[in-house]
This record gives sequence, C-alpha cells and structure tokens, in this order.
Amino acid sequence: MTAPLETSGPTEVPARHDRGAGAGSGSGSVAPVGRTPLVVKLLVAATFVVILNETIMVNAIPRLMVDFSITERTAQWLSTAFMLTMAAVIPVTGWFLQRVSTRTAYTAAMATFSAGTLIAALAPTFEVLLVARVVQAAGTAVMMPLLMTTLMTVVAAQDRGRVMGQVSLAMACAPALGPTVSGVLLELGSWRLIFVAVLPVAVLVAVLGLRQLENVGETRRTPVSWLSVALAAGGFGSFVYGVSRIGATGWVEPTLIIAVGVALIASFAAYQLVLQRGSGPLMDLRTLRHRNYAISLLLMSAGFMAFLGSMILLPLYLQNLRGLSELETGLLVMPGGVAMGLLGPTVGRIYDRVGSRPLVIPGSIGMVAFLFGLSRIGTDTPYALILALHVGLMVTLAMIFTPVFTIGLADLAPHLYSHGSSLLGTLQQVAGALGTALLVVILDGRSEHLAASGAAPADAFMGGLQWAFAAGAVIGVVVVGLALLLPAKVDAPEGAPAPH
Repeated sequence: MTAPLETSGPTEVPARHDRGAGAGSGSGSVAPVGRTPLVVKLLVAATFVVILNETIMVNAIPRLMVDFSITERTAQWLSTAFMLTMAAVIPVTGWFLQRVSTRTAYTAAMATFSAGTLIAALAPTFEVLLVARVVQAAGTAVMMPLLMTTLMTVVAAQDRGRVMGQVSLAMACAPALGPTVSGVLLELGSWRLIFVAVLPVAVLVAVLGLRQLENVGETRRTPVSWLSVALAAGGFGSFVYGVSRIGATGWVEPTLIIAVGVALIASFAAYQLVLQRGSGPLMDLRTLRHRNYAISLLLMSAGFMAFLGSMILLPLYLQNLRGLSELETGLLVMPGGVAMGLLGPTVGRIYDRVGSRPLVIPGSIGMVAFLFGLSRIGTDTPYALILALHVGLMVTLAMIFTPVFTIGLADLAPHLYSHGSSLLGTLQQVAGALGTALLVVILDGRSEHLAASGAAPADAFMGGLQWAFAAGAVIGVVVVGLALLLPAKVDAPEGAPAPH
C-alpha cells in the first residue's frame, strides 16, 4: 500500500498544462499499453549520448598526462569533476523540472552539454578542459531526472516495467561502452577526437529531439530557495569530493571534508522540512514517507556502490596485472554492459507480468555469487571465465535495477515524480563515489599489507583485488536483505496515469 496523496504546500500556484510551441497534443496524455511514447524514445537517445561521457575519458588519461605534463591524479580530476558536478546539480533538478516545460528542460540540457563538448574539443590547457567537463556534467545532470519524470507521467502503471527496461539501455550500456568507444577513437587519433566525434551526435540528437518533442505533464511556478541550492551543492559536492580523496592524502583531510559535507547535507534536509510547511522545497523529502520508495532508494544506493565500485576494479586488474591495452580492456567488459542494457526491456516485461520479487531476489543473490566469484580470480585466470563472470554480474544487475526503479517511483504521487527521480539520481552519484573509494581503499590497504609482509608485487595486488571484490559481495548481501522487503508491485497512487 502507498502513503496517502500529499499536498504540495499551501503557497503553490495551481498547476497548469504545458502547451508550448510545438507541443502538439502532448500535455501529459498517457500512451496505450504496449506502445513506447515518442517523447520517451527521444529522451532515452539523448540520455544515452550524455551519460556515455561519464566514463569516456578513462582511457585517455595517459595521453592527457603527456600532452599537458600532468600527473595521473591530476588527470583523474576530469572524471572526479564530472561526478562532483552531477552530485551538486541533480538536487536542483526536482525544482527545475517542475518549473519549466519538457522542451525547455531538454533544450537547456542538450545546449549545455553540447557547449561543454565544443569547449573540450578546443581546450588549449588542462584547466579549460576541466571547466568543459563541468559544463558537460551540468547538462547531463538534468537528463536522467527529466527522462524518469516524463516516463512516469506518460506511461500507464501496468506498462512501466517494459518502458523502464528500455531506459536501461542508457543507464547500463552507455557507461559500459564509454571506455570501449574512447579506446577505438584513441587508436585513430588524439584525445580531442573523442569530443569531435561526440559533438555532432549530440547536436543531431538535440535537433531531432526538438523537432519531435512534445511538452508533457504540468508546471508549477514555485520560488527557488537559493540557500537550499547553496546547501545542496556544497553538501553533496563536499561529500563526494571528500570520498574521492580517501587514500590519496591520508585520512585527516578527507574526513574533515566529508564531515563538512555531512553537516551541510543535514542542514539542507532540515531546511527542506521547514520549506515543506510553506513555500515549495527545492527537494521534497515527503518522498521518503513512502515506504516502498524509501526501500528502493536504499537498495539502489547499495546496488550502485557494489556496481560502480566493481566497475573500476576489473580494468585495474586487466591493465595493471594482465597487461591488456585500454582498447582490449574495453572490448572485454563491453559484452556485460551490452547484455545488461539489452536485457532491460525483457526484464521490464517480466516485471509487468509477475512483479519485482521473482526478479530482484534471485538477481541480488546472483549478484553476490558473481562478485564472490570475481574475488576468487587469480593472475592466470582464463579470460573466458572472467568474461562469463562479468556478463553474469551484469545480467543479475539488470534483474535488479529495472524493477526497483519502477516500483520505487510508482509508489509516489505524480507531483512528487520529479523530486523522487532527483533524489534517486543524487544518491546514485554519492553511492557510486562511496563504493569506488571504499573498494579502492580496501584494494590498496590489503596490497600494501601483503607487500610489507614480503609478497611479490603481483601477488600483493591480487590479494588486494580479491578483498575488494569480496567487500562488494558483502555490500550485495545488504541488497538481498532489502529485496526481501519489497512488495511484488505497488498500487498506482491517486492521480497517476491510467491506460487508454
């Protein structure tokens, strides 16, 4: 059962339907069951393009170190800054998506992302390239909440699993394909070619999207709390930055930064509770009163900790220990990401028929099993076995993420969709950063301990890697426990879309 439909606050102006230029008839009408709305297809394509860039720079780090005469840790800031910006901007999207039309949000996101890509392609210095990545991330941060909010608005409850499965093409395939795409492009030329190749695709998707995109849902003219913006950006940004510094400069500096981030996040949450009694909050925390959404949020956070943390471990093993090139590494891990994305629609259709428990419970148990299997690999494990373990892990994650996304957001009333997807996106970034830092610290700590005990460098690294994958399996046990608390499905709340 879901919590009762809640009001949005006494000072909100009544919502109005969007019918901007080119909106046609699309002001939140629900698509017939079995048909994916065009607006969702367009947003999936755009989201795929922008999310691809979250991991596309991983393989370019050696080139950047030479071209800009920088250290590896400095070059890693291209990924860290992207993640920090996502964590800081996503909390604002709940308010932003309620205030502007679908077309306006889409235009702002794709224009910002394209501008960042152009700046990156022309960047004369590393500092300019870093700014360009921040601009790219600001556009990316809007796309996933926009996609999720739109999907929940225009897709009937009994068809959401199937359509949400298609979203996994953007969620899973794009990050997995990023290193592969960059590996191919780096074989052909300079790191600038990465951005040169992405830019026309982004512009084409943006133009085609605007020609076909219709406004959906409703907008509300709510005021923005700039104090909330500052607290959210400072809090989530500081927390993710502090986590990313763990193991780089000892423990004192990261701990202090994390403490500041936690304090600012707590202040942000407390202030949102105050705003909920009057003017509209930046992020409506009444979403957390919905039991199934709250469980889904925790489950997704734990799942992303294990998922993204493990994603960084396998390339380290393949390149540092087995001597594979960036391209070879990308090609080896690509099948898993592709399998996860392509299975999404099938998993979604199964969810629509049988609910979440027959998928999420076996999927979470399988995730633990495959992570444990990866913790047993050695210096001469056959590549075929590594490939099988990785594909198996991605398949089990597909069984988890699509149903949990669907059941979590379906538990909310329509006026909370944008806030729910915003909070979910924010915690994904935080959980990903935390999981990556945690598993890398475990890898480094165990490796250093074994090296100090006289182990050979390869054996020390392997021992650390095994402990890190085992830690990922332990996080997976939390996912199993939370999966047992999920219902099969949730009843659509009052005001949710009904089928035609």
